[in-house]
Amino acid sequence: MLEKLFQYNWQVRNEWFEWCEEIPYEELIQKRIGGMRSFLHTLYHVIDCEQLWINQMWSKPVMTTDLKAITQLNEVKSFDAATRSRTKLFLHELANSWGGNRVLEIQKRNGEMLRLPYEKVLYHIVTHEVHHIGQLSIWAREMGRAPVNSDLLIRDF
Repeated sequence: MLEKLFQYNWQVRNEWFEWCEEIPYEELIQKRIGGMRSFLHTLYHVIDCEQLWINQMWSKPVMTTDLKAITQLNEVKSFDAATRSRTKLFLHELANSWGGNRVLEIQKRNGEMLRLPYEKVLYHIVTHEVHHIGQLSIWAREMGRAPVNSDLLIRDF
């Protein structure tokens, strides 16, 4: 079921990319209230958080980028392609070899250790994106444009 929710998010994300290609560049980067303050950076942020958690669970290096350096939608789409490929592979390996009881241990800034079941982290990744898709939808309406319809019930994924 979790993989299906990732597929849903990726489908909606693809439609937001298409939506963003139809607006002027100035609207794509305009500073707004909430999220990461722009369509461009909010989409990047969602993908960045996905790769951060997946790479931590997979014990792979986390990619770091200065958000200010991201200025073009094509950069975000390229980052998405690389992240999505890695996430698909991780989900496949998790389902086929690791079992469902894996735990991610991370240390908080205060030194406290957190033990997070992988399943909970994966649900967090999914719901984090859904939250930000809601922000994008509000911004689209503030611009007088229809947002991407993210209704899960009407989608095939």
